[in-house]
Amino acid sequence: MAGSIEKRGKNSYRLVVSAGYGLEGKRKKFTKTVKCKNITQARKELVKFVASVENDTFIEPAKVTLSAFAYKWLEVYAMPNLADKTINTYQGYLDTKILPYIGHMKLSQIKPMHLLDYYKFLKEKYKKKNGEPLSNNSIIKYHKLLNVIFKTAVKWEILSKNPAENISPAKYVKPKHEFYDEEEVKLLISCLKNEPMKYKVAIMITVTAGLRLGELMGLKWEHIDFENNTITIEQANQYLSKKGTFTKDPKNFSSNRTISVPGSITKLIKKYQIEQLENKLKCGDLWEETGFLFTQWNGKAMHPYTPSKWFDKFIKRNGLKKITFHQLRHTSATMLINSGINVRALSSRLGHSNTSTTMNIYAHELKSVDKAAADKLEEMFFETGEKDIK
Repeated sequence: MAGSIEKRGKNSYRLVVSAGYGLEGKRKKFTKTVKCKNITQARKELVKFVASVENDTFIEPAKVTLSAFAYKWLEVYAMPNLADKTINTYQGYLDTKILPYIGHMKLSQIKPMHLLDYYKFLKEKYKKKNGEPLSNNSIIKYHKLLNVIFKTAVKWEILSKNPAENISPAKYVKPKHEFYDEEEVKLLISCLKNEPMKYKVAIMITVTAGLRLGELMGLKWEHIDFENNTITIEQANQYLSKKGTFTKDPKNFSSNRTISVPGSITKLIKKYQIEQLENKLKCGDLWEETGFLFTQWNGKAMHPYTPSKWFDKFIKRNGLKKITFHQLRHTSATMLINSGINVRALSSRLGHSNTSTTMNIYAHELKSVDKAAADKLEEMFFETGEKDIK
């Protein structure tokens, strides 16, 4: 593939590469201006430029739109480096919330004011299917994705500056974590008495072990230690429309862990195992051995969202306080905090990458326990009414 260098000015060189032919039969030329100290450095840049054109990774800065670059970013960066679910989420943001509104704009022409106008539109005029406006936190998610894409454009020398770098789209609102208190958990357990065993087990494991839904659905019988009353998490099941149900590594390295559970829970799991073996015998040759705890009628892995959908109907049917299946994990964490567990042990049990994540999510609960501890010390060391040390 041919390439040439033209001197443009002081430390400025124009790289020219010819490759292939256009629709009219004319030779296609790709150009790029670079800053180099000397011709030797410019030649090195030309070699890299030729390689990028040959590999179809070169994007002409003056012509590329946000849409074109965003899809190139997904292909070249996101797909090789990010988890499937994250890619699917980002593609959804781009296809439905970002590109339909600003995707037509030339990447080089997008300024901070354009982004602020876009965020204002999302906040004041955009409506979801149910007629509700977008939350501030949703707009912040779209901004963070755009920031990463523009930052990559700067790194790849498509842009000289990131227009999203120094702007704030909306004020972050810390989500309120709903959960059940001790009495509500007891009521939940009593309502589970006559429910299908697999859902009873799924809920009780989540409440006592604090697993993420994907981790729960990734459990296999080999992960249950009946003798030592432990559960090992080393994989998770997820579902994507383009991929179906699949097994992957847990969320992060710290998510690989072994958790102790009450003996009554392993006894319940044992009963469930016997029930599953009986179902296996009834199915005969139709049973597909996968080793998963939670399966469909024929042994195949249960859809990862099934317990969550069942739980929504269950709490409505029994008149229980509305929380999501994931908030059973928050329930587990909150009960442990109230029991006096230290933050490091709680973080390890939940599979957080560091204790700061745990402290950020459960700051209010930890503060309440700290206040209760201070009140307890007051009660222990000082008589009622005698507040001052004499």
